Amino acid sequence: MYLGFNKKSLIAVWIFDLISGIYRLYSTIFYKIHIMKKLLISTGGGDCPGLNAVIRGITKRALQEGGWEVWGSFEAFNGLMEEPSRLIKLDEKNTAGIHVLGGTILGTTNKGNPIRFSEKQADGSIKIVNKIPDLVAKLKAEGFEAVINIGGDGSQEISQAMYEAGFPVVGVPKTIDNDLSSTDFTFGFQTAVQIATDSFDRLVTTAASHHRVMIMEVMGRNAGWIALYTAIAGGAEICLIPEIPYDLDEVVEKIESRYNKGRGFVNIVIAEGAHAKEGSITSSQGEEGRISVRLGGVAYTLSEQLKAAGIDADIRETVLGHTQRGGTPIAFDRVIASVFGVKAFELVLEKKFGQLIVLLNNEYTSVPIKEAISAYNYVDPKGTLVEAAKGLGISFGD
Repeated sequence: MYLGFNKKSLIAVWIFDLISGIYRLYSTIFYKIHIMKKLLISTGGGDCPGLNAVIRGITKRALQEGGWEVWGSFEAFNGLMEEPSRLIKLDEKNTAGIHVLGGTILGTTNKGNPIRFSEKQADGSIKIVNKIPDLVAKLKAEGFEAVINIGGDGSQEISQAMYEAGFPVVGVPKTIDNDLSSTDFTFGFQTAVQIATDSFDRLVTTAASHHRVMIMEVMGRNAGWIALYTAIAGGAEICLIPEIPYDLDEVVEKIESRYNKGRGFVNIVIAEGAHAKEGSITSSQGEEGRISVRLGGVAYTLSEQLKAAGIDADIRETVLGHTQRGGTPIAFDRVIASVFGVKAFELVLEKKFGQLIVLLNNEYTSVPIKEAISAYNYVDPKGTLVEAAKGLGISFGD
């Protein structure tokens, strides 16, 4: 006897434990092989406040659902395509608290577009090739069931190409420029506006103190949303946006009217894609591997135009640049980014692929990616916001 058990009883216990151990091992292997599905997250294009909140939202919802492994690809799809692949398994630990952080824990890039990939040839020349078939093949080889691609119009163009190539994709709209159609707002936009407005408020006081013309350049590429919102929020005298090419004489007249009333000052918000009626957008080619040109420097262009036109007042230029992309997202962007993440995963569960999660008329819904990227979201020159801004005395130089 041993602790109340005879020899036969102990053998029975050992056999039971052995069978239980084998069953648990089999269940674990079976669960991983036959039950666990793999989801890949990619963040592409420019960094943007709220990206981490989306990553966290997807991961938390997937882990709550069970049966899913969530992976992230470093620097958009570049991490997946490298040999060996640079991927990270996402879980509660490495996504905890990241919703308050700017940027993206996965890193991002606006180079290496698989639709128009710049491939260096043996003779040193560059050939543009379509890498979508290779990307889809790699996803299948790695065992991924679906992809959630977080990005702006360029990234969603990639999403659509992957979907048309037969791979399950869901898109999440991301851009500080707010230039994606089919959604009321993209996350990151409101944070960029808040940063721009805070900066503008500081420029107003120094402009008033020195009786200067202050020109503040903001981002937005070909859309004037950041500039327009900032001008209204900050109380600018002049707002110049891509959608309304400005007449320099009108801008000069507005400035002179301010100084004619006494020792005045003028604050101007100008979008990086703005240009005069008789001028062109200020841009440069940017780094190798980028398809689009790099905008920026229009504040200095405008400054030179005003000096040449006879403005005697002291003029100063401020280019906010990438400060608009960085830092902690405001509450609004954290909320919509988190909800976008949850809803994007639920689209995967429902097998509603080729869709972009959007906020439309204060409701979270989805639209076909193809529809969302078919039209650019420009500011309407005759829309309510522009008309209201004019009602506040803001000049658009038209």
